[in-house]
Amino acid sequence: MAKEPDIERIQQDLNDYLSKKYGRKISFAHLDPIQEPAGEKVDDSEQKTKSQELVLDFSMKPQELKSYLDEYLVKQEEAKEVLATKICTHFNRIKRFELQQKQPHIESVGEIKNNVIMIGPTGVGKTFLIKLIARKIGVPFVKGDATKFSETGYVGGDVEDLVRDLVHEANGNIALAQFGIIYLDEVDKIASSPNLLGPDVSRSGVQRALLKPMEETEVDLKVPHDFVSQMEAVVEFQKTGKREKKKISTKHILFIMSGAFSGLEEIVRKRLHQQDLGFKAAIKLKHERIEYLHQVRAEDLIQYGFESEFIGRLPVITVFEHLEVEDLYRILCSPKNSIISGKKRDFKAYGIDLHFEDEALQLIAQNASLERTGARGLVSALERTLAKFEHVLPSTSIAYLVVTSAMVRNPGDELKKLLENPSAPQQKAHFERIKAQEETELQLYIHRKSTEYSEKYGLSLSEQRIRVITQRSIQERIDPEAIMMEMQIVYHALRTFENSFVEKNDITISFSDEACDWLIQKVWQDQVEPLAFLKQSYQNYEHGLKLIREKTGKDHFSIPPEGIEEPENFLNKLIREIYHD
Repeated sequence: MAKEPDIERIQQDLNDYLSKKYGRKISFAHLDPIQEPAGEKVDDSEQKTKSQELVLDFSMKPQELKSYLDEYLVKQEEAKEVLATKICTHFNRIKRFELQQKQPHIESVGEIKNNVIMIGPTGVGKTFLIKLIARKIGVPFVKGDATKFSETGYVGGDVEDLVRDLVHEANGNIALAQFGIIYLDEVDKIASSPNLLGPDVSRSGVQRALLKPMEETEVDLKVPHDFVSQMEAVVEFQKTGKREKKKISTKHILFIMSGAFSGLEEIVRKRLHQQDLGFKAAIKLKHERIEYLHQVRAEDLIQYGFESEFIGRLPVITVFEHLEVEDLYRILCSPKNSIISGKKRDFKAYGIDLHFEDEALQLIAQNASLERTGARGLVSALERTLAKFEHVLPSTSIAYLVVTSAMVRNPGDELKKLLENPSAPQQKAHFERIKAQEETELQLYIHRKSTEYSEKYGLSLSEQRIRVITQRSIQERIDPEAIMMEMQIVYHALRTFENSFVEKNDITISFSDEACDWLIQKVWQDQVEPLAFLKQSYQNYEHGLKLIREKTGKDHFSIPPEGIEEPENFLNKLIREIYHD
C-alpha cells in the first residue's frame, strides 16, 4: 500500500504544478490548515443538541409573522398570509418533531415539507419577502438562480452547492444550516419546452437534481471538485489519522421557488373553459391574468413543463399581484421604505437634509409604473429625479433640499433655479414646513406602534421618548425600531449595573426614567459603551454611599439626570447634605 504523502511533498507538488501553469510568481508558501466550511468540529450528539435548542426556541404564530411582513411589504395580502402560515407551521412542526425524538417509539413517517412555489411578475417583493421571513425567524437564507444550476455533470453550478452555501451563511454552524431556507428564482426557466421534438434533457435534469434535496437527503460538505476541501482533508488526515466526512441533512431545509411563469394563465384558462374554447378571447388585462393564476393547479404546472415528481414536492402555491401606481406610492410613504431612506442617507453623507413633497412622491410612483418592473422602477425613477442634484449640491453650501413635483417633472431646470438663488427665504420656509410635517407623521406612526414597541423592548414610551425617537430617526435616517433597540441596550446596561451594585454592596441604587433618557442621549452623542461608562463613572459610589448609610441608615438611592450628567458632583452633594444636616 502506498505511503501517504507528507505535507512537504504535497507542498512541493503543488508548487511545481502552479509554477508550470501560472509562472514562478504563484506558489504555496506553506500549507496551513484552512478553516472548514463547517466551522468548529461538531459530533452527532452536539449537533443534535444545537438543533433542538434552535427549534425549541421557535414559537411564532402565523398572525404574528403576517403582522411583521405587513410593516415592510405593500399589498400581496394572500401571499403574505399563505407564506406566514405555512412557514410557521413548518418550524412549529419541526419543534414538535424534535420533542418526539425524546420518545423513540414515536416516529414521523411520510411527512411532506411545506416547500413553496411563488408565481408573480418581477419587482413585486418575492425575494424581499423571503429575506424578511428568514431574518425574523433567525435562520440562514440562500438565493440561487435556477437557470445557473444543473444536475452534477452538466456545465454550471451543482444544485447541492446551494445546500453547502447555507453552512457558510450560518457561519459554519451545521445545526443551524439544517433549518435554513433555500430560495430558487426563475424556476419557470427550467420547465421543459413544449416546442422541442425530443425531451428537454438539460431542464428536466435540473428538476431531477432538485428532487432529493427538496425532500430529504444528506449532502457532503467536501466535494471532489473542491480543491480547498481536498487539501484541507489531507491536512486533517495528517494531523489526526482520520478521514472525517461532514454532511448536512436537507430534511428540515425549506425550499421556496419563484418565477413569472409567462403563459401559465393560458393553460389555466383552457382548462377552465374546455367547453367554450372558441368563445373566449386571449387574456390581455393584468387583473384577468391574476384571476386565472389564482386558480392554478399542479396539473397546469405539469403541462407547463414540470415533471410531476418535482411539482409533488412543492405542495404550496401562492400568487403575487402586480403593483399599481397607488401601491408604489404607498411603498414610498412607508416608514420602513428603504428606497427613500437610502436616498436621504446618500444626501446626508454630504451634510444635506433631504425631504419630499407628497405630490413629488406621487409623481415618482407614476413614473416608476411606466418602467413595468414593479418596485424596482422606483429606484430608477428616483435616480432620474435626483442624479444631477446629488452630483452638484455637495460642492455648494446648500444644506437642505425639498424634492418638489416641479423637480420630478424637470430636474435640470429646477436645479438651475436653485443654484441661481440658493438662499431664497421661501425655500427655507418650505423646507421647515415639509420637515415639520414629516416629523408629525412619523410621531403619529410611533404612537400607533407604542404598545407593540413597549412590549417588545420592555420600555415605556412617554411623550418625551417618542419625540426623541422621532427626532433621531429623521436626523440620522434610522428606522424607529432600530432606535428602540439602541435604547433597550442602554436600559439593560442600567439594570445590569443596578443589580451588580446591590449584590456587591447591599445598597440599592435606581436610575429614574429621566436619567435613563439622559444616558441614552450621551451614548448617542459621545459613542460610549453604556455599561463601561457606568462602571467608570460610579466607581467612587461604593465608598460614598456606604458612608452615607453609616450616618443615616439609608440604603436606597435614586439617581436623577444630574447624577448621570455629573456623577461625582452629585455624590459630593449627597455627602455634603448629611454633614450639613
